[in-house]
Amino acid sequence: MVLASSVIALAAGAPLGVLLGSYSGRGKRALVVVNRTLMGLPPVVVGLVCYMLFSGVGPLRHLRLLYTVTGMVIAQIILLVPLIAGSMEAHVSTVAPDIRETAHGMGLGRGRTLLLLINESQYQLVSAYLLGLGRAFAEVGAVSMVGGAIAYKTNVMTTAIMNYTNMGDFTTALALGIILLAISLLLNAGVALLHWGLKR
Repeated sequence: MVLASSVIALAAGAPLGVLLGSYSGRGKRALVVVNRTLMGLPPVVVGLVCYMLFSGVGPLRHLRLLYTVTGMVIAQIILLVPLIAGSMEAHVSTVAPDIRETAHGMGLGRGRTLLLLINESQYQLVSAYLLGLGRAFAEVGAVSMVGGAIAYKTNVMTTAIMNYTNMGDFTTALALGIILLAISLLLNAGVALLHWGLKR
C-alpha cells in the first residue's frame, strides 16, 4: 500500500512540481502558496473528507472504497502529491533560469526543456520520493479513518504500533518501530550510495 501510494504520488507530483518550478508567469506566487498550504494538510482532515466521500451517504459510495486498501491509497496520494510537488518546485525554481537559457541557446522547445529539467533533477526526484515514502510510512490519521485498521486487511504498521501501545504490549510496539526505522535506514543508505555513484 505504502509503495503504491508513494509511486503514484511521485508520478503525479513530480511533473506538477517541475511545471510549477519552471513557470515564471503571473500567478506563480499564488500557486506556490496554495501548494505549500496543501503540503501542511492535517491527515485527519484528509481522512475525514475521504470518509465522507466514500461512506454510505457520500457521492462516491457506489465505489465501495471505505475500509479498503484502495481507499487508503487514495487518501495517502492526496497527502503526498503536494509534498512531492513542493519539493520538486523548490529545487527546479533554482535551476530553471540557467537551464531555460541553455535550452533557448540550443533551440529546444518547451517539451524538451521540461525533459532537460527533469534529467537535471534526477537526485531530487529520488529525494522527493523518499520524502513521500517516509510520510506514507509515518502516516496514521487518514489511513486509520478510511481503512478502519481492520486486522490482516487494512491495518498498517503505524496503527499497529498505536494499538499495541494502547494494549500495553510495548515490546511488540517497540519491535515494529525498530523495523520501520530499519526500513528507513536501508532506503536512505541506498539513495546515498546512488548519489555517490552518480557523482563519480
